[in-house]
Amino acid sequence: MRDWFYRISSYIEPYIQFPWVIQHIIDIVIVAFVLYKLLLLIRETRAEQVLKGLAIILFVTKLSELLRFNTIYWILKNTATVGVIALLVVFQPELRRALEQIGRGQLLDRFFLNDEKDPTYIINEIVRAVQNMAKNKVGLIIVIEGKTGVNDVIETGVRIDGELTAALLENIFVVNSPLHDGAVIIRGDRIAAAGCFLPLTDNSGISKQLGTRHRAALGISEVSDALAIVVSEETGVISMASNGKLTRYLDAKSLREILKKVYVREKETRSLIPKKWRSRND
Repeated sequence: MRDWFYRISSYIEPYIQFPWVIQHIIDIVIVAFVLYKLLLLIRETRAEQVLKGLAIILFVTKLSELLRFNTIYWILKNTATVGVIALLVVFQPELRRALEQIGRGQLLDRFFLNDEKDPTYIINEIVRAVQNMAKNKVGLIIVIEGKTGVNDVIETGVRIDGELTAALLENIFVVNSPLHDGAVIIRGDRIAAAGCFLPLTDNSGISKQLGTRHRAALGISEVSDALAIVVSEETGVISMASNGKLTRYLDAKSLREILKKVYVREKETRSLIPKKWRSRND
């Protein structure tokens, strides 16, 4: 097998020789592209925070070596082997997704981004759906993804990747429909998935009157920077969970103001990045 490979390469090599400058440029571009795609995969999950923690640990390790803190350096250096194994466990979903994309030939998918809809349209559709469901006392929970991705949550539900409209949101939460009990995940201007399971909060100090939807909304807001909108099935009260805190008794105006701060800020941040370098799911 090895002889066959070398024989083939000997025939091809004379035809693919590049000047050394072009060769290095191609090498750097390929590495940069692969790193870019890996960073996009990391940004879509909570593993991003783990990577930041790892960078801090590596910095402290090097600093302890320079300052001759021998005990600290010895401990950090000798736990590196265990850390590599832990990283493989933590990043297992990202590694699996990357390999699946390569296997399907989708490594280049989502590299270019179509212009998203006007944030005002997105906000109006969300507010209209929430307002109608609250009026009819139909329970719902909508999660708006932030910078910390929730792909691990999306995988627990049914992927939709549909246009965000009030009509679609209301249809998903129709009583007795297959997906009405789970959460809807909104990513940008798309409904990413429905029927998703969220982690429940461990906070024992919240009111006993709050049900599973509110506990799930608090749970996802504790482990990510996502916003969770909840409509109570019993009272029709609109609530929002953010950063582990629950705000209740919202009306359409206050909900719209909160969403404006989220979407307008995100739009301004994204506008600083050239479109060809954005990813639809970044």
